[in-house]
Formats: sequence, structure tokens, C-alpha cells
Amino acid sequence: MKPIYIDYLNALDIEALAMTDAEIIGAVEAGLVAQGNGQTVIEPRVHLEPDPSFHGHFNVLRGYVAPLDTAGVKIVGDYVDNYMHGLPSEFGILNLFDPRTGTPRAILDATVITDMRTGAVTAIGAKHLAKKSSKVLAHIGARGTAYWNVRLLDHLFD
Repeated sequence: MKPIYIDYLNALDIEALAMTDAEIIGAVEAGLVAQGNGQTVIEPRVHLEPDPSFHGHFNVLRGYVAPLDTAGVKIVGDYVDNYMHGLPSEFGILNLFDPRTGTPRAILDATVITDMRTGAVTAIGAKHLAKKSSKVLAHIGARGTAYWNVRLLDHLFD
């Protein structure tokens, strides 16, 4: 059997990529276009709540993006009381696979990737749905995605 090499990128590795706002929005927009063109398989998310007293749950998201020739499974833990432990409320891991063989390709810390993606979808939605004459933006929310929502909206609507 030939060896299988799996790339691993932790949070510092993701940060070191120093993706620009344009790169983030472009990547997410390309994914949305692929979805709109029927080039993806996106299954409904599954929730796992280990114990209601933990005040949190896991979201398991699964998909395939044909233009990237990649399948993935992302697991996001959403625990609202984590601030009491000095932790963010959300953590994520993204596992990427070869869709033809199931061979693992990469394991990524998806915590900031999730925040970036959510912010990009917000900005892209506003780009297509906001009145062109709009001059005021309001944002309500303070979790990890709040920063990326405002940053990427500012990038598009400077």
C-alpha cells in the first residue's frame, strides 16, 4: 500500500495564511456559485447534544464541492457558557477527503474559518440584496462571527 499523507493546519497555521478579505469573499462566493449551479451535495446538518446541562451541542455538516474535487465533514461545538472557562463559544474541525476514494486529505482547525465564512456570506448577501442607496449599517451580535461580519461588510461597502 502506498502511504497516505494528511495535512494538518492548526489555528496558528490558518492565521499565518493571512488571507485577504477579497480572497475570503471570493472563495465563499465561488462555493455559493457552485451550489447554485448544482455542483455540490450539501446534506442537512445533524445536531448532537451530549447533555442538556452542558448548555451546548455539536453541529455536524457534510458536503461535496465538485469544482474543488473535495468532500468534507465539519464539526462545530457551540457552547454558550464557554466564556466562564475563558474559551470561545464555538470550536470547529474540518476534515477534507478525496471524494473518489475517501482518502483523508487534511484536518483543519475550522474555528476562524467558520467565522470568516459566516461573515463572507453576510457580506455577499448584502451585496446582492441591499438597496444600492443604503448608507447605514447596523449589526447586532457579539460572538466570533460579529467581527468578520463587520469587517467583510466594510470591505465590500467601504
